[in-house]
Parts: sequence; C-alpha cells; structure tokens
Amino acid sequence: MSQPDLHHNFTPGPERLKAMLERMLLIRRTEEQLGADSRSGELPGNVHLCAGQEAIAVAVCDHLSDDDYVGSTHRGHGHFLAKGGSARSLIAEVHGKSSGACGGLGGSMHVTDLSKGMIGANGIVGGGIGLAAGAALSAQVAGQGQVAVAFFGDGASSQGILSEVMNIAVLWKLPLLLICEYNGYSEFSASATVNAGVIADRARAFGMPTEVIDGNDLEAVWAVAAVAIDRARKGEGPSFIEAKTYRLRGHLEAEDGFLQAPYRSEDEIDQWRTRDPIPRLAQRLVELSALTATDIEALEANVAAVVQDALQFAHESEPPGMERVLSSVFVDQRP
Repeated sequence: MSQPDLHHNFTPGPERLKAMLERMLLIRRTEEQLGADSRSGELPGNVHLCAGQEAIAVAVCDHLSDDDYVGSTHRGHGHFLAKGGSARSLIAEVHGKSSGACGGLGGSMHVTDLSKGMIGANGIVGGGIGLAAGAALSAQVAGQGQVAVAFFGDGASSQGILSEVMNIAVLWKLPLLLICEYNGYSEFSASATVNAGVIADRARAFGMPTEVIDGNDLEAVWAVAAVAIDRARKGEGPSFIEAKTYRLRGHLEAEDGFLQAPYRSEDEIDQWRTRDPIPRLAQRLVELSALTATDIEALEANVAAVVQDALQFAHESEPPGMERVLSSVFVDQRP
C-alpha cells in the first residue's frame, strides 16, 4: 500500500475535517460523562474509555456507510459513535436502560447497532476480529461492494484468532480491514512485555498490504484507510493498519481502587497529551483558516448539548422489565 500525499490531492476538505472534529469531540465528551457517572456510582458496571484514540475510529468510519460492518472491542464507545450510533442509545445502554442500544441488557462492552453496521463491541479480547471476518465473507458473497473493519488493540494481537483470520482473509481476498489500535498497553502491562517483535510484521508474513502510522494524526489515518477500503471494495483483498495511539484514561475507570502501584507515569501521560488528536486537528483547521476560536467554542457547545440531552434521556428511561430479561434468555419457557 503506497503512502498517499496527505496534504495535497489526497486529503479530506475542510468541511469534512470539521465534521470529523465534531465527531471526535462527541466521543470525548461522552466518554468524560460516562467516566464521571462511573466514579459517582451511577452505572451498573464499569467502563473502559477510549479518550485519546478517537482519530482512528472517526477517520476510518468516515469512509464507511451504514451497509459496511465494524467489529469492535471492549473499549468500543468511540467505534459505536463513529459508525453513526446515537449518544442517546449509547449512554442509555451503559446506564442499563431499556431505551439503550441493546435494551439495557448488553452494557458498556457490548454496544451494538446493526442498523448502522456496528456488529458489536465485545468483552472477549479479540472477539470482534472473527465476527468482522464473517461479515467480510458475507459481503463478498453478496457482491454489493461492502467491506468489514475489525478494530482491536495491541493486547489482542497475540490472540490466535488474528492469525487465523489473516490467513483466510488473504487466501480468499476478503474485503476486510484489520486495524490494530496500538496504545502501548495490554490492560496494565506495557506492550513490550507481552508482545514479541513488531505486530505489523505478522500481517506482512501473510503477504498482506500493511502500514504503520501515527494514529493520532486524523489525516494520516484517513488517507491510509481510504486506500485500504478502496482495495477491499474492488475485490483486491484485506489490509492491515497498525495505528500508534495512547489512551489518556486508565484501562478501566475503577482501577485506582484496586491497583497497588501505578503502571505508567504521569510524565508519560502528559507527554501524550501534547499529541492529543482533538486539539491537533483543531489547530490544523485554524491553520487552514477553516475554523476560528469562536467556531471551536460553538462546536463544543453543540456537543455539550447533545451529551446532556442523551444523559437526561437515559435518566428518564426505565430499566428493562423482567419479561424482557426472561424472553431474551428463555424461549417458550420460564425457569
């Protein structure tokens, strides 16, 4: 896969960039709200937030339609929103309400919206990889030009399912894009302590077109994803992208309550904050004279209103009734 010229003839225009900035802001502010809800004890379960990684999901999903598929991870809120899912259905789901994306029964790690091609976040590490491969095979059989994307972290890269999927995807030329969101950690362990070698080299061994990019540079992700998705739509097979990024929050919001010692330094986190993809894209738009400080404030206000509306919607919604719970587990019988 050749590296395109990112800032000349192969880059999204200012209006498209502004829309992606707003989507990244929506993900970040939604995650911050859910983090606050978790710390205040309002949620029925824990949350794994993707703050700092938003550029990857948004840039990739900008090339996808509702007919394309995305398989996600346990850190999947950003993928859900990037694929077009609503903040209302996401926040209501995480709060365990019947108005949520899965009727309040899936929770944070299983947010799904099939109408948007979001085939699900997944509590199983690497679980979305196989699902996306199946969706890619379905798309190939349908012959309508659909593609499937599997997002996974560096912690999932050593799961056997990845090697199996890369093998069959290359053999069958599946319309599949494999995206490793390399954030440097597998839960609480630095990636270098659990992953041997270069992750991208595993895809190269199968003869798969592969790129290693700065995952916090939205334009770089957008350009490389465009090439890979175009290849897939043309029937030219799968591609692999290793996108270097960083999660600015912990592995999960409750970790300070049980960790005996920090597993990363504040200096490290602060250094990555200087590479935060959101202010980075905002500054790029300012340099292009496409946004002013006033425009950015207006975007922030719009996003804040959407998040507060979604939170109120969740608070006003009811939890799933027992009949819904039973009918989702038992068919024509009761325990």
